[in-house]
Amino acid sequence: MFSTIFGLPAHPLVVHAVVVLVPLAALSALVVAVWPAARDRYAPAALVIATLALISVPLATHTGEQLERHVRPSAFVEQHTSMADGLLPFAGLLWLGLAVLVAARRLGATRDVSWPRYLAGGAAVVAVVGAVASGVQVARIGDSGARAAWHGVATSSGQVSGPHH
Repeated sequence: MFSTIFGLPAHPLVVHAVVVLVPLAALSALVVAVWPAARDRYAPAALVIATLALISVPLATHTGEQLERHVRPSAFVEQHTSMADGLLPFAGLLWLGLAVLVAARRLGATRDVSWPRYLAGGAAVVAVVGAVASGVQVARIGDSGARAAWHGVATSSGQVSGPHH
């Protein structure tokens, strides 16, 4: 896969897709999971956003692994890498909850049975758990990535940030 885009490292560019899409998917999932009127109208769009978010995670992880080969090893980089590896299961849980929610909605609309309602309820819980977990994890990963990127960079007061000055 690519390691640069127009001569720039791909990871800082690709990671912005994760930073935008995963929280947007999480918010969308929360809305359609807890608000039935929104579910009927917006669940398929939320699933599309969650699909794009899910695809963006391994792209960001892959480009991050390529970038990692070109930066000085540090505890900050190692922490960021370790945390980033844990995002895919959460994003997958979010996607799965939405996918089952959409499928249950369609089943309920086409059949005169009550079990899709129970399936939708369980899927909504899965979507909410995935949304909260992935949203929190993206924030944690972003913070650790910023620490890894900016550790040791001089602040505006001329002092070097971080513990190694």
